[in-house]
Amino acid sequence: MATDVAAPPVRRGVVRRAAAVLHRHAGLRLTLLLAAPMAWLVLAYLGSLAVLFLSAFWTVDDFTYNIVRVWNTANFSTVFTEPVYRTIALRTLGIAAAVTVVDAVVAFPMAFYMARIARPRTRKLLVVAVLTPLWASYLVKAYAWRVILSQGGVLDWLGKPVGISSPGYGTAAVVIVLAYLWLPYMILPIYAGLENLPANLLDASADLGAGAGRTFRSVVLPLVLPSVFAGSVFTFSLSLGDYIAVQIVGGKTQMLGTAIADNVTLDLPLAAALSCVPVAMIIGYLLAVRRTGALDSL
Repeated sequence: MATDVAAPPVRRGVVRRAAAVLHRHAGLRLTLLLAAPMAWLVLAYLGSLAVLFLSAFWTVDDFTYNIVRVWNTANFSTVFTEPVYRTIALRTLGIAAAVTVVDAVVAFPMAFYMARIARPRTRKLLVVAVLTPLWASYLVKAYAWRVILSQGGVLDWLGKPVGISSPGYGTAAVVIVLAYLWLPYMILPIYAGLENLPANLLDASADLGAGAGRTFRSVVLPLVLPSVFAGSVFTFSLSLGDYIAVQIVGGKTQMLGTAIADNVTLDLPLAAALSCVPVAMIIGYLLAVRRTGALDSL
């Protein structure tokens, strides 16, 4: 016996009227399309940041270690007045800046070769090679570097003939490992910027008699600089918040991430106040680089 699966006429009419309304109102269509992702952004991301900021104004009972929801600024006062936290904040800022500079210096020639010199087939292979480390486990890469940097490790073995030894575990190791971890995030924006660089500008510079150095300073660098700052947004912000690599290769080095992790179980409001410091640094950095056009290159 045949079964009638067609929708009832009343239901079809409602669907047609709804479709007609959506067809006439483009703004309503856009609102319904973006409602779910915007709700996720506001509730899951901005909401968590708001809770983090609010909890920084609470305190912990000294005897029971329970959170006391009494509003005060004691945690922020501790963060800004205790020398140890100022030192950790400045060290974190310095490490993030060093990682960004190292990545920019290493990434630029690599990206230039990929974008302007390598053949199309080789270029694709190089892009895959740059992306491949991102597919590997973060912990595996960090522990691999722990083995490389250990005393008597791979770096000592390779550098022994030329008198180079491993820096061991500490601040230098943290800079090396973080620079390695975030290097693809610097290469890819610079590569995109160089790939979009018009070739006729380079030809015009050469026709006017400019050498390679002058062309780089006057043509290439000004046009690609927004891409460099775009990559620096990733390397700088990721370095500010990292704490796992610091624990693996940092030795006694303390960064904001490790200070936050150490206080999460002991003093959650103080950890929340410390967490506001890298957030403020990132916001300040974004405001500083936005005039360079870096945000348009992300």
